[in-house]
Amino acid sequence: MGGHDAELILVAGALLTAGIAGALLAERMRIPGLLLFLGLGMLAGSEGIGGIEFSDAELARTLGTIALVLILFEGGLTAGWREIRPVLGTAASLATVGTVVTAVTAGFAAKLIFDLSALEGMIVGAAIAATDSAAIFAVLRRSTLKKRLARSLEGESGMNDPVALLLVIGFIEWIQEPGYGAVDMVGLLLLKLALGVAIGLTVGRLAVTVLNRVRLPTDGIYPVATIAIAGLAYGLAEIAHGSGLLATYLTALALGSGNIPARRTIVAFHEGVGWVAQIGLFILLGLLVFPSTLDDVAVEGLALSAVLILLSRPLAAFVATLFSSLDTRERAMLGWAGLRGATPIWLATFPVVAGVGTGQELFAIVFFVVVTSTLIQGASFEPLARRLGLTTDEPALPRRLLESGRIRRMGGDVVSYRLRPGAAAAGHPVRDLGLPREALVNVIVRDGRAIPPRGSTEVQEGDELHILVSGELREEVEALTRLWHDGPVGTPPPPQLPPRGAPQIFTVRPGGDIEDPSAPSEIDGIAVVSILRSRRDRSSALAALADGRFAVTTEKIVALGGRQALARWCERRAGRTDDDPAERAWWQEVAGALVVPLAPRRRT
Repeated sequence: MGGHDAELILVAGALLTAGIAGALLAERMRIPGLLLFLGLGMLAGSEGIGGIEFSDAELARTLGTIALVLILFEGGLTAGWREIRPVLGTAASLATVGTVVTAVTAGFAAKLIFDLSALEGMIVGAAIAATDSAAIFAVLRRSTLKKRLARSLEGESGMNDPVALLLVIGFIEWIQEPGYGAVDMVGLLLLKLALGVAIGLTVGRLAVTVLNRVRLPTDGIYPVATIAIAGLAYGLAEIAHGSGLLATYLTALALGSGNIPARRTIVAFHEGVGWVAQIGLFILLGLLVFPSTLDDVAVEGLALSAVLILLSRPLAAFVATLFSSLDTRERAMLGWAGLRGATPIWLATFPVVAGVGTGQELFAIVFFVVVTSTLIQGASFEPLARRLGLTTDEPALPRRLLESGRIRRMGGDVVSYRLRPGAAAAGHPVRDLGLPREALVNVIVRDGRAIPPRGSTEVQEGDELHILVSGELREEVEALTRLWHDGPVGTPPPPQLPPRGAPQIFTVRPGGDIEDPSAPSEIDGIAVVSILRSRRDRSSALAALADGRFAVTTEKIVALGGRQALARWCERRAGRTDDDPAERAWWQEVAGALVVPLAPRRRT
């Protein structure tokens, strides 16, 4: 490999590393990480210490489109229709009516403040009207805002990018084509949105169906398939003159709500890709900015930021939610929460690429407004929510407890195992899998559905078992899975009683001398040949001993004797525990296991 290629790879690795460090720093400083990413890009640029020369707005727009497709797809995939549906009306209204109101009011303000033409001002207004999904997600992940409002903002950020993009493209067309007008813009907007919705929903439904019917060789291929699905949704919509971004988001929502295989692998992959896209996009747009040009728009830019924060966005939120059930405090919060990010800056590259006369100035204006408004709104988001009484005790976007990283930090681990065809464990109940006490089958995924298992739940071929286990027992459980395939599985049949000249003596004594009453290895010096039943929640077991007797062990008592005598004793215990259904069920289960008739002996 040439030295130049190695340098490029080294620079890319260094920038991503710096981006990760920036994300950690932003988390501690309680500010949106995008600001640090943009600053990193500016620092690495031609006017910074990095000295990287980059001024290709068309390449930035192309790469930005790819990054936004990945970011929107990840956002829809992790949300899903179930979360968005209850607030769909509010989110859609904010994304359409709210975006148009913000664009028009901010556009007129930009015209007056910067002495632009009306259409140039509208381009600025349309660009800064777009809220950024990456910025919204970053703030909501560490927020305790009420879920209703958080989901509304999440849905809006995924659906308003196409609207803002169409407005920017429409105003550029209006400038470049004399015959173009408002009617043409409205027609373009409606057509693209309608086609985007239709194609997005259709591709999403087809994708869920195909993923469920076509079994791929390994889970690792499923993320490749979903990347292909994202590309198909965007490409088909754009070729059909629809909104590719809207189609991508709706397709991801359908996948996020569908019962698709390898869901955890797919979501984890796209979360990682989404982070790479965010960091890369922000750094790329930072490289495109020349800090020396920001001085020319700083004072006026602050004025436009003030109009956007204090007038345009609050007015848009009020108008968009006029017929909703939200109260004044909730509308005020939505009006303050319109965070900007990479999307408006990406939109600002369009007039530059189109050759609009003041394209570079428009780009600098949008960049400055994004940075200042996001810094103010992002830093004050959570304090304002608390002051308005709109927070709860739960995170707005709760993290899943079963993320393997979190479980490992708590000393546990998750083992996943799929029962292949012919597995010996197929047809056996969960309690016969022989798991150690510190391991639990948390969920069984069967035919795309999650089944909360009981001890009596029979596992089947093709089942995917997710086992929550203490960290130090992971290797033991993984070794146990080999038995599930090859056998033997389950407890051996109870041994027959040997011929005896006298009845077996039944005894009951205090317990406490057995190390693990739920899985004893010996009792009174007699080896345990099999554990017939085990109860881990209260450390109890029914065991068969080497001398032909049976024993019931608990933490308090040990009962030993022949099958019939021990069964009658267990039945009496069950009758004395009417106030505890679980305890009664245990003793009845043990008694039932003991009264199984013995195989007949052959006469001699």
